[in-house]
Amino acid sequence: MAITAIRSFFHHVAAADPASFSIAQRVLTIPTKLAHIEVTHHLTNAEVDAVIAAPDQRTPRGRRDRAFLLFLARTGARVSEAIGVNADDLQLERPHSQVLLHGKGRKDRVIPVHQDLARALAALLRERGITNHQPRPIFIGAHNERLTRFGATHIVRRAAAKAVAIRPDLAEKPISPHIFRHSLAMKLLQSGVDLLTIQAWLGHAQVATTHR
Repeated sequence: MAITAIRSFFHHVAAADPASFSIAQRVLTIPTKLAHIEVTHHLTNAEVDAVIAAPDQRTPRGRRDRAFLLFLARTGARVSEAIGVNADDLQLERPHSQVLLHGKGRKDRVIPVHQDLARALAALLRERGITNHQPRPIFIGAHNERLTRFGATHIVRRAAAKAVAIRPDLAEKPISPHIFRHSLAMKLLQSGVDLLTIQAWLGHAQVATTHR
């Protein structure tokens, strides 16, 4: 109970007193309990780009795959959030392109959409004859039904297997949809984005998770 109260207080400090932000951030990254921490893998920017570029853009499946990979890489969405996105969750008009993600525990959050992703999504919707005001899934499988978690994992692994020819280091990494989430978090951190902002972007309940 005391730890919860302390964390709540420092969340308030971070929001209310910019001068104390760095101190609050350090306090909030302290784990609430001792636990085994697994190694968190991520891809370099070049490796992410190689995987995204792997699908064959001459085929509908390849265009769908590239758009899905871009979505994971640019938004940092959980796989369940990515496959759950509908066309009416998107706003692709510039300058404020964004997507509404439906996170864990019914916690929604709005994420900015990079222009290369916005273009890929707009092209995908046009190809399927969908407007971004319709509650229809963006990413579908072979039978025109919402993409499954298994299908999402298959897309990522298929692209990674092809990208190995360009980036051999990929063969040594555990490739899954979630690795794009870790990779975006690392990219934001290296760009100087603070942990509390990254926590909000990724939808983590605890900033200690983001810190790890």
